Amino acid sequence: MGELFQQLGQNIWAVYLDTAIWLLVGLMAAGLVKVYIPEDAMKKWLGGSGFSAVGRAALFGAPVPLCSCSVLPAAIGLHRAGASKEATVSFLISTPETSIDSVAVTYALMGPVMAVYRPVCALFSAIVTGMMVAFVNDETDSSSRGVIDIVQNDDCEPEVASCCASAKKQVSSCCESVIEKKTGGKPGLAVRYAGTDLLDDISRWMAFGIVFAGIMMTVIPDGWLAQWGSGLTAMLVMLLVGIPMYICAVASTPVAAGLLVAGVSPGAVLVFLLVGPATNIAGIMLVKKELGSRVTLIYLLGISMVSLFMGLLLEWGISNYNLQIDTDLQHQHNFVPYELSLAGAILLLVLAVPRIRNKLIPFFAK
Repeated sequence: MGELFQQLGQNIWAVYLDTAIWLLVGLMAAGLVKVYIPEDAMKKWLGGSGFSAVGRAALFGAPVPLCSCSVLPAAIGLHRAGASKEATVSFLISTPETSIDSVAVTYALMGPVMAVYRPVCALFSAIVTGMMVAFVNDETDSSSRGVIDIVQNDDCEPEVASCCASAKKQVSSCCESVIEKKTGGKPGLAVRYAGTDLLDDISRWMAFGIVFAGIMMTVIPDGWLAQWGSGLTAMLVMLLVGIPMYICAVASTPVAAGLLVAGVSPGAVLVFLLVGPATNIAGIMLVKKELGSRVTLIYLLGISMVSLFMGLLLEWGISNYNLQIDTDLQHQHNFVPYELSLAGAILLLVLAVPRIRNKLIPFFAK
C-alpha cells in the first residue's frame, strides 16, 4: 500500500510538473488578450454566430502552441472579451488538438500521413462541434463576469466613486486605468489579471484535474490499452480513457507512437490524439462553469462523434488505399527542460495561494 501511494504521489507531481509551465503560458496569453485586444475587435472577429465565427476561431487556434491546460484560461479570456460560445468551443478544441510544434513531432514519429491527417481532423472536429454548440441556448451570461471582478477590486473604489457613474463599461474602463497606473502600464495589468482574477477562477478545478490524472496513471497498468487492438471497440476504449486524461498535443504524440508499436490500430490512436489533448476533467468542469451544462454536453458529444468518425475513416483509407503510418520512437525527448518546468511549478504554486503570493510578491496584492 505504501508503494502505491508513493507511486500516486510521483504521478501527480509528474502531471503537475508538465502542466505548470503551459498553464502559466495560457494565463499570460489570456491576460494579453484582455489588455491589448479591444472588446469591440474581439466581438467583430469571434463574437458573431454561425459558420464564419466558428471557422475563424478554429483557424485562429490551430497553429497556437497551447496545450489542454493552457488553452483553458485563454479560451475563458476570449469568451469574457466577447467571443461567442460556439467560437469559444471551436477555439477550445482546435488549439490543443493541433499546433505547429505537434505537427512537426507527429511527422517525426509517425510520418507524413498522420502529420497531415491529424490537423485536418482537429479543424473538422472544432468546426463541427462549434456548429453543434451554436444551436444550444445560453444558460449563463459570463460576459460581464470580468467586469464585476474588476469593479470589486479595492484599488478602484475611490476613483470609481468619483469618475464613473453607473454603466458597467464605464466602471470597467475607469477601474482598469487606475490599476494600469499602479502596475506599470498594460504589460503589468495583463500579468496581474492573469495571476490573480483568472488563476483564482480556475485553480481549484485544475488541481482536481491534475490529481485525477495522477490517479489514472497509477491505476491503469502498462500495456492495458494495447490489448484492445483495432476496430470500434478499441476506439471506444481510447475515447473513455482520453476524455478525462490530461495530456497535451506534443506529449501525446510519443505515447501514440508507442501504442502503434504495441499493436493499437492507427484509427484508435487517432481517437486518442484528438480526444486526449482536447478534454480533461478540469477542462470539462471549467467549460461547465463558464458556458453551462448543455454546451458542455454538446462539446463532449461533438468531440467524441467526430473522433470516432475520423478514426473509422482513417482505418478505411488504410485498408483501401494502402496508406502507411510510420513509427520512429528514436526521436522521443523532453520538450521542456526540467529546470524550466520546476520553476514554473513553484511560481504557479505561489500564485495559486493568495496569502502566499501577496506576502512573497506584493505586486499581486489587491
